Amino acid sequence: MAADRGSVTNLPLPRFVSMKASEGNVRRGPSLSHRIDWVYKRRNMPLQITAEHEHWRRVQDRDGAGGWVHYSLLSGVRTAIVEVDLLNLYARPDSSTQVNAQLALGVVAEVRECLPDWCELSAGGYRGWARKGSYWGVLPQEVFE
Repeated sequence: MAADRGSVTNLPLPRFVSMKASEGNVRRGPSLSHRIDWVYKRRNMPLQITAEHEHWRRVQDRDGAGGWVHYSLLSGVRTAIVEVDLLNLYARPDSSTQVNAQLALGVVAEVRECLPDWCELSAGGYRGWARKGSYWGVLPQEVFE
């Protein structure tokens, strides 16, 4: 079954992006006349796009909260947020290899590449592979370079 596509970009929906800006208004609807419900204040935070309307993208965060954000505040750079206390980053996508680093709960890491079960993450000058399921920002079977 083909993935749904955005009516504006023709890119897959849902898909992940990140906050390009250090601050971004989240609105009730796709225009400046809609009320601001809250403000995202974390640059590089991963967000999932669930809909598109002209220059607006409906996004949600890892807690399921969301709304409409202007596309200029978003980046295609992939990031993920760690959801466990200490996430091991391995030298290769194999848990028997050396641990290069551990990422703390809440750390936002850049997602460099994903295989069916592992993604290569980078944060704080460290880089390594982590098994999917301990961070939010990639779909379960998503693969990309």
